[in-house]
Amino acid sequence: MTLADTTTQIPSRPVTALGATGARVRDLRLDFFRGIAMFIILIAHTPGNFLTSWIPARWGFSDATEIFVFCSGMASAIAFGGAFQRAGWFLGTARVLFRVWQVYWAHVGLFFATLAMTVYLTDLDITGRNYWGQLNLWMMFVESDKWDNSNILLSFMTLRYVPNYFDILPMYMIVLLMMPIVMWLSTINLKLVAAFVIGVWLMGQTALLGQFGLAHLHLEFPAEPWSDRTWFFNPFGWQLIFFTGFAFMRGWLPKPPVTPTLLALAAFIVIGNVPLSSIGVREFGFEWARDWREAYKPLIDKSDFGILRYVHFLSLAYLAWVMAGDKGNNLLPRGASAVARGWTVMLGVILKVGQQSLAVFVVSMFTARVMGFAMDVIGRDTATSLLVNLAGCTVLVIVAYGAGWFKSQPWRVKVSA
Repeated sequence: MTLADTTTQIPSRPVTALGATGARVRDLRLDFFRGIAMFIILIAHTPGNFLTSWIPARWGFSDATEIFVFCSGMASAIAFGGAFQRAGWFLGTARVLFRVWQVYWAHVGLFFATLAMTVYLTDLDITGRNYWGQLNLWMMFVESDKWDNSNILLSFMTLRYVPNYFDILPMYMIVLLMMPIVMWLSTINLKLVAAFVIGVWLMGQTALLGQFGLAHLHLEFPAEPWSDRTWFFNPFGWQLIFFTGFAFMRGWLPKPPVTPTLLALAAFIVIGNVPLSSIGVREFGFEWARDWREAYKPLIDKSDFGILRYVHFLSLAYLAWVMAGDKGNNLLPRGASAVARGWTVMLGVILKVGQQSLAVFVVSMFTARVMGFAMDVIGRDTATSLLVNLAGCTVLVIVAYGAGWFKSQPWRVKVSA
């Protein structure tokens, strides 16, 4: 989700990753996979979208959220890690706090824009559906003995009320706030960084702590004052995947070797996940897998970021990293054929979407609800659904290029001497 000033052009020679003392540069693969994640997230959040049967979440434990957070950690190492190195810990921390401030207002804007839109669509009464009710936003309009409307807005603005659909940006803010601690520990010993990240992750595991009678020490945030519901994305669990990407990009973790043994192991884990995935249970009828998922639910829990999600994602990421080639060379077009030219255009679009991920993410969450409404009105046959999905993806592309244009500050015309 972190934005960095980059160009739309596909480099003739891919940029490299940021080392511990290197210059601020980017890896082609970072923006590519983050761009892919943005399109998957749009599809996944569109209600009744048949394409959701084909997203990564249906075929394994991890999904586009892991891609999103892992790549955000990598991008943060470039955008913020370098600031700590160049300007010192105090100004580096100030840089992170400024980013948290930006993400906070993106969160607030997304919520109220989506709320207003769903109220409007409900009032149109075209489909007979309550769209703000679908997002479980009843407490914004209905009083009961469980909540008090007089405090609902204050609760939202102070992150004491975090609706499920709007919970990933708050998680990201908390993870960003851990970065100054991680950077300070890195100046002492990288082993302290590992101990901190792993320790915080362990304290975020409800089931694990419960086995040792330490459930009361579980780190989490309440999602609403009137119940015991907690944030769906527990930042104390999800920071593990964020700082893994961060550590790789900072050079704290060495890039893994490409060996037949590692490739075979990663492929075995990814393929072996299919029977245990939701698609394996629903479509292939593996009843034993349903029982397994229930018995070992904490290991694949999405809220606390169960360890098998981590293992599955790293295996999938390793295979994708190898296939993309050194510095993303395999992603670059070959030759001058029509297919190569078409891929050049498509690659440029994907990279741009990946570069402007915060703006694209916020718009995608809003657009997904509009897409669901459109399908309610005009139908969900295959052709119609594909058309609506194409329209939604087009919106994301337009937003990405628009955000890039604004960030380039074209009004700052250089005056020639």
